This record gives sequence, structure tokens and C-alpha cells, in this order.
Amino acid sequence: MAGGEAAGTVSSVGRLAATVERLRREVASAHAAADGRALIELAKGILVERLQCGPGEAARQLTALAEQAGVPALELAADILNRTAADRLSEAAGSFLSLAAAEDRPEPARGEVSVGVRLRTAESGTLAADDTQAAAESLLEHALAPLGATGVAIWAAGHDASFTLAGHAGFPVEEARRWRYVPPGVATVAQAAMTERRTVWFETLSAGSLPSIGGRDESSRGGRAAVPAGTGGRIVGVLEICWPHRLDPQPPAIQRQVEALAELCAHTLENRPRYTAGPSGTSSALDQDVAELVDVVDSLYDPALLLLPHLDAEGRLADFRIHHANRRFLDPAGRPRSAVSGALFLEAYPVSAGRSELFDTIARVYATGEPFRAERMTLTALVDQVPLEAVADLSVSRYGGALLFIWRTEDEAARLASLLQHAQRLGRIGGFEENVLTGDITWNQQMHHLHGLPLTAPPIPLEQLPAYAHPDDAVAIGRFLRALLRHRRPASTAFRLQRPDGVTRHVRVIAEPVLDADARLLMIRGAYQDISAQHWTEVALAATRDQLAHTEQESAERNRLALQLQHAIMPPARGPLDAPGLRVGVRYRPAETEHLVGGDWYDAFVLPSKQVLVCVGDVAGHGIKAATSMIVLRNALRGLAVTGAGPAQLLTWLNIVAHHLTDQVTATAVCGLFDPGTRVLRWARAGHLPPVLVTGEETTTLPVIQGMLLGAVAHTEYEEGVVRLDPGDTLLMYTDGLVERKDASLQESLELLMGTARQSAPSLEQRLDRLLTHSAADTDDDTCVVGIQVE
Repeated sequence: MAGGEAAGTVSSVGRLAATVERLRREVASAHAAADGRALIELAKGILVERLQCGPGEAARQLTALAEQAGVPALELAADILNRTAADRLSEAAGSFLSLAAAEDRPEPARGEVSVGVRLRTAESGTLAADDTQAAAESLLEHALAPLGATGVAIWAAGHDASFTLAGHAGFPVEEARRWRYVPPGVATVAQAAMTERRTVWFETLSAGSLPSIGGRDESSRGGRAAVPAGTGGRIVGVLEICWPHRLDPQPPAIQRQVEALAELCAHTLENRPRYTAGPSGTSSALDQDVAELVDVVDSLYDPALLLLPHLDAEGRLADFRIHHANRRFLDPAGRPRSAVSGALFLEAYPVSAGRSELFDTIARVYATGEPFRAERMTLTALVDQVPLEAVADLSVSRYGGALLFIWRTEDEAARLASLLQHAQRLGRIGGFEENVLTGDITWNQQMHHLHGLPLTAPPIPLEQLPAYAHPDDAVAIGRFLRALLRHRRPASTAFRLQRPDGVTRHVRVIAEPVLDADARLLMIRGAYQDISAQHWTEVALAATRDQLAHTEQESAERNRLALQLQHAIMPPARGPLDAPGLRVGVRYRPAETEHLVGGDWYDAFVLPSKQVLVCVGDVAGHGIKAATSMIVLRNALRGLAVTGAGPAQLLTWLNIVAHHLTDQVTATAVCGLFDPGTRVLRWARAGHLPPVLVTGEETTTLPVIQGMLLGAVAHTEYEEGVVRLDPGDTLLMYTDGLVERKDASLQESLELLMGTARQSAPSLEQRLDRLLTHSAADTDDDTCVVGIQVE
């Protein structure tokens, strides 16, 4: 029983759904038949006029012509309308058919509606629609769906550059409700078409990076087209078309078709035209709104013009007619308002179409409805063919179908007064004028601010100035008042102004007396300037200068002490050290600037074992700390050397001294121990440059043996090298101040050093002097050189 009831229910619902679907098809068929009858009736009307016959004869002629042509009567009716109207729809249909023929497209199958029929049906449905919503549905059904479009939105443009969704088709109701209003200044697809005043095509909605209706639905993020809808140069809305797929570049025929449809939307959005302006530019019917706008223009205190569009014979915007000039009208060329009222704007102001682009700006405001504001724009008028320029603030706004053009010419006196006011504000300057005879005092606004008084407070006379100043400044203010009031000569002074709010400001006052013809004092005028910031800046600068001078003095003293220490231990030049079979020479060159005094050191002496110890080193850093650290390491090496240990062991012990017995000192060093009996040199290095050996005409560096710089780690071992020297050989030890350059590698600097050392010299001392003279180093660092020559 229950199953039977369910089956009966389903059967009843199914029959009801089938009935609804049948009625829907019948209604759609009735609408299509009505649209077709409308086209046929229009074609019959054309035949009545052309053949001078009655309606019945026209119907028979239409049927006979259709049979002879082998086309349906509806298609023949659309063709008659296209040939007769010769409008944008006719052009679009013809272009589309030509494109189809060029691409060898097949003829429409029997029962398939042609392009001309579809466009004329869309036109009929759009113009006959009661509202824009019905127009949008008609456009999508008859004209755009065959092009693959799935959505249509008709946007009505507001006078404030906003948009209202006037009609839509193919979008959900909730989505349309969300987009019912777009405020001014929001970047959308429709706004792009309005701004550029041309059709804007997007391959995909995401490619344009602009939001629009249906943008959240992934299936609706295909191609978009936004077409300005307007006539006579005025854009009243935008037709937006949505495709579900990526949109490839469209042929010109399709572009003309959508532009023709946008023009239909413009007629739909302008069901009741506010006025009609013909090619002559005369308004045939100004409505009440324009009349009221004239009254508004006359009530303005600035010069203003009311402009109406002037269309050419083809209905395109050609110029603007100056419909009205208000009573405040001030022509840049000096003409009265009667001379420009009723004239065309380009005739009255031809230069506006030139460099200033003023006419293009006005046309853009009329087309888009977006107001234009500009400050200090140059207006140019022709006076006897001579351009006369004036600077003004401009405002152009659209109200319905009219434009309101307002400008304010900059007055020279007002401009100078404004400039002076800003200068006083920025300079924190207040002006005053005091009449000695009447006691009247005039202050500007800045004077009240300086004194910390409200604008309603009475000004303070000059004679009462000591009561508002710091007591320590009474003498200076007394001299100022005596020079001004008694001796009647200009005077100035600086004092501390104590304001009622407890704030003390440093102020400079300057004033001059105004005398009559008999040298009697009439008034005093002058100015106050707040110099608090300048005063405290000077105080801070003075303190900084004192501190800097003290710091420079301390630094100079430390550098002098470091230099004295270096020179005391290592003089720039020292006589040769005589040892059996060996000649030793040393050179030391301090830094060129005292603050770069560093820790370079050298030493050469004969041990009790008759062996000769030579070494050079470089402590990291500059100044007194580097100098004292150098003394510690040099003296430590001297004490350790008497143990008879070899160079590697000496550097091992010296590393312990640097790491544990100094304050985080690091240094490089090279140490050599020469035995005169065997002429063998044992040497070791701690992160230092290798010595250079000069043998005859050949110059080489000793092999780079392993050795870490002193003080880096607590415990490390050093490798020891051995070289036998022959009579006449010279070995050079040096610090990096001799070779280091900022613009060259270390290898390049070493090659230059060896080239200089290779040159023969009469003596060892002259060879060392030549090395210092021809050194290419540019680091301004200390330099030590030790040379040993075997005899």
C-alpha cells in the first residue's frame, strides 16, 4: 500500500514537471514568434512605403520574394531591415556574414537562425523590454549565446563614477545581489572600459587581475569583454560579456557586433533622454534639471560655465556649447560673458585643444562621469593672436547630461599673502604692529602661538615685555627698549620668553620705529622668531665640539706615546750588526699618519752560542695597545732565545705568551737562527709572509712551511725549515707593510718585491733603502725589513 502511494506521488510530480516544461517551451516559442512577427511587420511597413501599396499586398510581396530567394520570410525581413537601416547592426551583420564566407563556413541549416535575424531579434527584444533586466536576457539569448557567451551584465554608470547593476543574465541571483552597487574608485572590469573609453578584452578574468561579477566561480573565470555603452560621446554604462573558456583574439566582425549590442544597451539605459542636442548644437528641450543647474551656477562665487554637448551629423561628440556663464564670469582674455555665451567651447578657447589638453579632459569627464580637479593649472587665451596665460584651480563635473566647469584664478595679492603666511609658520615668526599714539596693537596668529596665548587674548605691549621674560634677560631687554623708544632706531635682542603654560622659549625680537615727517614716533612694527631649536642645537654643537676636541687631544696623546715607544725600541734606521761571516741590516718605516701606529717589530742579535737570531713580527691592530703588545712579544723572544732552543720551539713558547700572558693579542712572526760556521739557516714562521732569498741574479721565496699565527690557540706546534746560504747570498725578512696593496693580489705584490730585490746594490744597506723607496704598498702601515748577507 505504501509503495503504491509513493509510486502515485512520483507519477503525479513527474506529470506536473512535464506540464511545466511544456508550458515553458510554449512561452518561449510564443516569445520567439512575437519577435519574428515584429520583424516581419517592420519589413511589411518598409514595403508599404517603397511600393506604395496596402498592408495585404505588402504581405503577399514579402512571401513571394522569400519563395523566389529560397529563404525563410523571417530572414528576408531581417535583410530588408539591414539594407534599409544601414546602422551599426547592419554593419555588424554584414561583416559577420563576410567573415563566415571568407572562412568557407556552411550555410545555416534549415531551421537555423541567421546572424541578421539574431541581431534584429535581439534589437527588437531589447528596445521592447520593460526594463534593463529583460534587455540583458534578450541580448544573451538571441545574440551572445550563439557566440559562446554564458553571462551578460549591463552596468549603469553614475555621475560620481559609480556603477549599478541594471541588468544581468547567466549569473546566480545571489551573485547579482552582491554586485548590485560598485562604489566610485573601485577597480573592476567595467571601470577599466569606462576609464579607457574603448572595448577591453581579457583572455581570462584572472589575467586582468580585476574583480567582477561571477569572479568567485571557477567556471566563470573564462574570458571577459567590457564594452562602453554610450552615444554622442557620453558613456552611460558598460556591457560586460562573460565566456566560460579562455578567450582568443576576436575578429573585427565580432568586435563590431558586440559594440552594436552595447549601443542598444545605451538606448535602453536612456529610456528618457534628459535633453536632445542636434548637430547645430541648439538644445531642443532643456528639462527642469538643467534649468535648476543654471540657478546653481549663478549662485557660485567663482567663475563658472555650464556646458552642453554638441554632436556632429553622425551623432558623435564634436564640441561643447557654452550654455550659460554665471555672473562671476571672468574671461582670461577680458571678454564679457555675453561674448562667450552660446558659443562653442573650441571656438571661444581654441588653445584648450593644444598643450594643456583641457578639451580632452572635459570630454573625458563627460564620457565617464568621473570629476576632474586640478590646482595651479595654466589656462591660455588668445588676445589678438597673442597667448595670454593665467594660473587657476579647475573643477569639471558632470550632472546628468551637462557639465559644470569652475575655475578660480590665482590673485597675486592673495598668493603673496598666502606665501607670507606659510613662510612665517615655517620660520616660526610672528609679526606685530603697535600704535604709540592710540595704544592699538595688532598681532598675527603666529604671535599668539609663540606666547602660548589663545587667539582671543589681548596682545602684550612692548613696555610690558620684561614681565614675561626671564629675570636674567632684563638688562638685554632694557637696552632693546631704550634703543627703540628713546633713541628711535632699529634694534634686536634675544631673550627667554616665559609663557603662561610654564614653557620657556628662546625668542629673538627685531623691531623698527615708524616716524612722521617731524621725526615723531608714530608706531613700532617688528617680528618675533622662536629660536629655541636653534639655541639648543648650538648648545649641543658646542658640547659636541668640546667633547670632540678633548677626544682628539687624548687620541693624539696616545698616538704620540705609541710612536715614542716604537722609536725608543726600534729607531727608523740602525747601524749594521757585525757577526762572524755575516752582515745584518735593519730598516723600520713608521706609518705616515700617527693614528695608524701599529705593532710591527724586528730584532737581530748574537746569542752566547755565537749564532745570530733575526726576526720580524706584526701585532694586529694599531695604537698604544699594539705598541705595548709588540714590546711584550719582542722582549719575551729575547729572553727565550738564550735557552739555545731552535726557531720552531721559540715560536711555540711565544704563542703561549701571546695567548695566556697578554690581553687577547694575535700576531704574525718569522724567526731565523743562522750558524756562521756551517752557513745553515734554520727558520720558522707563524702566519707570516715567507722570506725572500737573493742568490746572484735569481730571487725566490723560501717554501711556505706550516705555522699558525701567534695567540690564536692555546697550544700549537710549528714546522722548521732549513736552508744553506752561500757567500754573497742575501735573505730578506719583512712585514706586510712593504708589499700589501688595495688593488692587487698578494702574489702580484711579491713578484714586484722580488723584481726590486733582484737588482744589484753596492751594499746591503743600499739594497734595504731601495726596497723602502720603490715599495708599491698603499696601506699606510708600519714597515720592518731585516736583511742578512753572507760574506
